[in-house]
Order: sequence, then C-alpha cells, then structure tokens
Amino acid sequence: MLNRTLNISTSPHIVKGISTDSIMQNVVWALLPVALFAVYTFGMSALLVLVTSTAACVLTEHFMCKYSKKKSTISDWSAVITGLLLGLTLPPNFPLWMAFSGGVIAIALGKFIFGGLGYNVFNPALVGRAVLQAAFPVAITTWYPAFLPDRFFSVSVSTFTVPFMEPAIDAMTGATPLAAFKFDHVTTSTSDLALGLISGSTGETCALLILLGGLYLIARNMMNWRIPVAVLGSVYVLSGILYLINPQVYPSPLFMLFSGGLMLGAVFMATDMVASPITPLGVVVYGVIIGLLVVVIRIWGGLPEGVMYAILLANAISPHIDNLIRPRVYGTTKSLKRS
Repeated sequence: MLNRTLNISTSPHIVKGISTDSIMQNVVWALLPVALFAVYTFGMSALLVLVTSTAACVLTEHFMCKYSKKKSTISDWSAVITGLLLGLTLPPNFPLWMAFSGGVIAIALGKFIFGGLGYNVFNPALVGRAVLQAAFPVAITTWYPAFLPDRFFSVSVSTFTVPFMEPAIDAMTGATPLAAFKFDHVTTSTSDLALGLISGSTGETCALLILLGGLYLIARNMMNWRIPVAVLGSVYVLSGILYLINPQVYPSPLFMLFSGGLMLGAVFMATDMVASPITPLGVVVYGVIIGLLVVVIRIWGGLPEGVMYAILLANAISPHIDNLIRPRVYGTTKSLKRS
C-alpha cells in the first residue's frame, strides 16, 4: 500500500508564481510589434529615438544601482519598458540628446528618487516625457510625416542636433490628427487612425497592434483589464454624449478613441502596477478619472492632447482612491470598515 503524506500549512497556498522579471519581459514582447511598426512608419529616425531612450534608461538604472551600492536591476526589464514607452511618446524626429536626457530623467527622477522598482508614485516614462514637454515645447510638438519614401535611408535633420542648440526644422512637417481638429476642425478617418496611417508621436502608430498587445497581457493575467476598459469606456461615453449634443463642434467618440496617445496610455501606462490602485472598484474609478480628464483637456484645454497629464494626475490620487474604496474585511460590520 502506497503511503502519502498530506502537508498542511498556513496560507497563501501558491501553486504557480509569476516573477516580476517574467511580467516585465512579456510587456516588452507585447510592445515590440508597436515599436517595429513605428519604425516601419517613420523609418530610421524613429528607430534611433527608440534605441536612444531605451539605452539611456538602462544605463541610468545600472549607474543608479551602482551608485547606491545595490545589485544592478537592469535584468528585470523594467528599464527597457520605460525606455520603449518614453520613445513611443516622442516625435520620431526628436533630437537624440533630448531623448537621452528624457531617459535619464525618467529613471532618476521618476523611479529611483522614490526608491526604485515597486515604489514609484508616477509612471516613470511619463515623468520623463512631462519634463521634456516643459523643457523643449517646440521640439516635442514638431511632427515628422509618415511613410516618406526615403525613410529607411535617411534621418530627419533635427535628429542629430548638437546638445543645447536649437533643432533645425525639416522642410516637411505634418500636424497630428488631434492638432488638426483642435485648431482647424479637420477630422481624420477612423481607419487611418486605427491602422496608424498618420503623423504623430512614434507610438501613435497602429492602435490595433496596441490593443492586441494588451489582449496578450490580459490573457496571460499580467494586466488588469478593468483599467483600459474603464479609460476607453469613459472616453467613449463622454465624447459620445458631446457628439450627440453638437456633432459640428465635438469630434466623434471613435475619433477620440483612436487618435493621439490614448490607446498606448490606456493599455501600457495607466496599467502600471505600482502607480495604479489595487482594489477592484478602485481601478475602475481610477480609469474613469483618466478618461474624463482626457476628454476635458482635449476639448476645453489649451493643448490638443491630454493623456499624459490625465495619467499623472490619476497616479497622484491613486493611493487615496484605495483608501476611500476599501473592501470590507470579512467578518466585520460595515461600520468597522475603516477602523
């Protein structure tokens, strides 16, 4: 007779664990198709921006670990994600020295100043992008046209701008769909927006690829699906109400969904596991706040885009959302919920 021993221990009873490194690595895989399509759309200029921002983040992470006398954490892939996301938020003709500076700021200011991975209050890539927006407003709002015939054999004249010198402006520049609507009331077809056949930041490429990357992470249980659904759903509902009120003034909800950096922000930035709430209802409230802020900034703000500011503001109040919306501890009464 076979004797079997039943081991009984305290919870949690973990059958299979997913390491942080594994999650981060899968996020990189999900982002790669987006990055590759960006290179296909904008050519060598986009490739150099993505490589520069990623290299800056990895090198800064390694240096900060050594400076802090800690083991280097570049193998956990988080710095690679920050660099890719930062590069995808920048114009493809962005000067490389500025992209490198943004990578340094994203890691040093957006991550290590709070204690490193797992302690950052804000999404590090957006911190880097916000500083670049404030420091170089002209360069970060100068857009390179998509699908130029010689894009794989030449780069924008502003790419290799000497540090602290004013970037040269290409003879050909293109407005983003959001800027065209904001200032000229010209809309772009939904199919062009969804397929990335437009000018814009490196990450304003193919919304469908971004969604597929998000679905891959959701299927592997590496992303909280409630956040992107809440963000996109609230944008669709609010912009749809405005569109029904006056379609001559307000854009269609599909235009709002597929234009700008909303897809990239909702899927890969708002879902930052550290900077977002953890309660089931909290993440929904968090996503709705982001969606509402995006619509408000785009429609009534001075800037055509508002995804970056919406996510950073939501990051700031994320801990308070969790504190206000805490589930009742099992076995206690509702009145003891906050005791």
